[in-house]
Amino acid sequence: MRHKDIRRECEELWAKNKYYVLSKSHKAYLEIRAYLREKEPDVLWVNKKIQEARDMKESKKDFSNAVLHIWGYFKKETSIMEKQTLFDILNEYMEGKNNSEVVIEYLNTLLKKYPNEYLEKSTLLTGEQDETMA
Repeated sequence: MRHKDIRRECEELWAKNKYYVLSKSHKAYLEIRAYLREKEPDVLWVNKKIQEARDMKESKKDFSNAVLHIWGYFKKETSIMEKQTLFDILNEYMEGKNNSEVVIEYLNTLLKKYPNEYLEKSTLLTGEQDETMA
């Protein structure tokens, strides 16, 4: 496989999984992002790091950070009510009154109303972290 193809494959894998990784560990997110700036990325290394993130315990702070990143794609289009709903659900999650699935469900509701091709491939929203192997 040519270097350009490997880089593209790494970038596609990362694009799909970056918010999922961010939701688990900001540190792992930064590590992979920095690695991808190198000249010769390796798909297996990127995939291994994504798998490692999958096995990490949930971090409320990191999950919330990922949700806020995703929110950035919607904030110009959504109503005040939709924004309030998301932030209420996110606060309830942070307080332990609901779980991450409730937040993701609501983000998917927004995604149906305000389609975004990039986010539609995000494994954090699709729940398809198991098929990361390219």
